[in-house]
Amino acid sequence: MQRTEHSTGRRNDRFTTFIPIFLTFLLLVALTAVSFAKAPDPAWGRNGMVSSAHPLATQAGVEVLRDGGNAVDAALAVAYMLNVVEGYSAGIGGGEFWVVRWAKTGEIVCVDGREEAPAAAHRDMYVDSTGNVIEGLSTTGILAGGVPGSVAAREYALDRWGSLSRKRLMRPAIETAEEGFMVNPYQAAYYAYLADKIGQFETSRAVMFKNDTTTWETGDYLVQKDLAETFKRIARDGAEEFYHGQTAREIVRYMEEQGGLITAEDLANYEIKLREPIYGTYRDGYEIYSMPPPSSGGTHVVQILNILEGWDLAQFGRYSSRYYHHLGQAMMAAFADRAEYLGDPEYVEVPREGLVSKSYAEELRMQIPALWSREVPGPGDPWAHQDIPENVPGEGHTTHLSVIDKWGNMVALTATINTGFGAGVILGGTGIWLNNEMDDFSAAPGKPNYFGLIGKEANAIAPDKRPLSSMSPTLVMKDGEPFMAVGASGGPKIITATLQTMVNVIDFGADIQEAISDPRVHHQWRPMALFVDPDISPDCMVELHSMGHRVAPRWVSSGVQGVMIDHETGMMYGGADPRSGGSALGLP
Repeated sequence: MQRTEHSTGRRNDRFTTFIPIFLTFLLLVALTAVSFAKAPDPAWGRNGMVSSAHPLATQAGVEVLRDGGNAVDAALAVAYMLNVVEGYSAGIGGGEFWVVRWAKTGEIVCVDGREEAPAAAHRDMYVDSTGNVIEGLSTTGILAGGVPGSVAAREYALDRWGSLSRKRLMRPAIETAEEGFMVNPYQAAYYAYLADKIGQFETSRAVMFKNDTTTWETGDYLVQKDLAETFKRIARDGAEEFYHGQTAREIVRYMEEQGGLITAEDLANYEIKLREPIYGTYRDGYEIYSMPPPSSGGTHVVQILNILEGWDLAQFGRYSSRYYHHLGQAMMAAFADRAEYLGDPEYVEVPREGLVSKSYAEELRMQIPALWSREVPGPGDPWAHQDIPENVPGEGHTTHLSVIDKWGNMVALTATINTGFGAGVILGGTGIWLNNEMDDFSAAPGKPNYFGLIGKEANAIAPDKRPLSSMSPTLVMKDGEPFMAVGASGGPKIITATLQTMVNVIDFGADIQEAISDPRVHHQWRPMALFVDPDISPDCMVELHSMGHRVAPRWVSSGVQGVMIDHETGMMYGGADPRSGGSALGLP
C-alpha cells in the first residue's frame, strides 16, 4: 500500500507523541484479532433468492417460492420465522419498514410500520426534575416501548400483494415456536450476555431461563408455547386479533398491571403509513430507492452516495486509506445533518429534497480535504438546496431480509425491537417481546441515546409520534431493471453497512457475498471517531491516523443481507453476513 504524503505536517503535530502507543496497539490488534476468511461464493439460483439472518428463516422463504408464492409471500414467512429464532432482534412487539418493487406495475412502495409513542407519552418523560436523563428508563422495562406496528405492516403487504394464505405463510413459524429450535453458539452467548437485563422480569425468565440462573445453552431446544398460540390467533384473524382481540386485551392488561402507557386506544388507533421512496441516482444507470423519514436511512444512504460520486473510488483502491478517509468524511457530514434535521415528517419539516440533492452533495464534498481529516462543527444548510414551491403551502438490535422472485418482484424489509430483546420484557402471556424504541427519540436535546446518536428538537418525544430510525431497506435498479435488494441490522451502522455493500458491488465489482463480507468503517459524527474493523490492515490504520483520524479499531458489527440479479445471464445471487450467522439460498 502506497504511503500518502502531506503537503504540510503542521495539522498533525499534535498526534506525533501518540504514534508509538498507537503502533503498539495496532500490533496487538493484528496479533489477536480474528480476521474474516476469504468470502465464500454467493448463493445462486434462477427462480428466486432469499437472504436473512437465520438459516431456518431463509429456508422458510425459499419453500414459499417453491410453492408458487411471490417475493412478498416469502418475505412474510421469513419475517415471522425470524420472530421465533431471532427474537432478540425483531418481532411483532416492534416495528418495520418495507420497500417493495411490484413487477406488474413497476411501482416501488414504502410501507411504514414504525412504532409510535403512546398517547400518554410526553417530551420530558425520561428526565428528572433537574433535566438529566434517567439512566435505563428509555431502554429497559415497561415504559420503554412504543405502540407496535409490525403486524399492521405485514397485514397490509399480505392484502395488497400476497398470493398465499396467512395460515400457510405463518405455519413454519408456528411449528418452530411450538416444537422448538436448537440454540446455536452465537445465540447462547447472546442470551447469557443479556441475562441480567431479561432476568429482571418474571415473564421473560419463564421463557429464556432453563433454571433460576442459566439461560438456554448451545444445543438446547428453545420452545415458545405462548408465542405459538399468539401466532395461531393472528394466522386466523390477522391484524384484528393483534390490535383489537385477545392479544390486544392481554397486552393492555399487562400494561395496566405493570404501570405501562400503551392503552387499548393506542393499539386500536395504530395505522401504517405509505411513504414516497427516497430516490437517487449513482454512477451510470443505477437508481436508488430507499426508506424516507421517519427513517434517516434512505436519506443518508443517498446523500453519502451523492458525495462519493464526485470521486473515482476505484482509482483510490478498495482497501486503501484514501478510500476509507473519503468514506468516513462523507459519513460524518451526513450524520451531522441527521442530528439536526431528521424526524417524523408528520411533526417536523424535513429538508428531504435538499439533503439528497446533487448540488448540496457537491457543497459538502468541496469541504472535505483530500489528505487529512477535519472536524465537522455542525450540520450544513440543505434548505438552500430545496426547490421553492410554486404556491405557499397552507398552515398546516434489528434484522433485515431481502427477497427477489422469478417475476422480478423485490422486497427489502428491515424489522426491529431496537436493542437486544427490546425492553427486556415479555408482554404477559403473549410470548411477545416489547420493543424499546422510545430510546430512539431524543430523551433530551443534545443527549446521546443507546447508540451514541445525538438528536435535537426534530426528534423530541410527542404523543403518537414515530421515533427516528436508521433502518435502510434499499432497492437498486440498473438501466430500469431490478438489480439489488439490500439492508442491514446494527443501529446507526445500518446506514454505513448498507452503503458500503452497494459501493463494493457498483464501484469495486465485488460479488454480493464479497461485498457483504468485506471489512467496514463507520463514522457517525458524534463520537468523533472513525471506527474500523480490525481486519483492515495495520498500515492502513497508521495512514488514517497520520491523516488526523481518531481511529478506533473494533468490529463494526452489523448484519447485511442482500440479493441481486445478473440480467445478462438470468442468474440471481445472494449474500448473507457472516458476522450475524446469516444465510442466503436460491431456488434453482
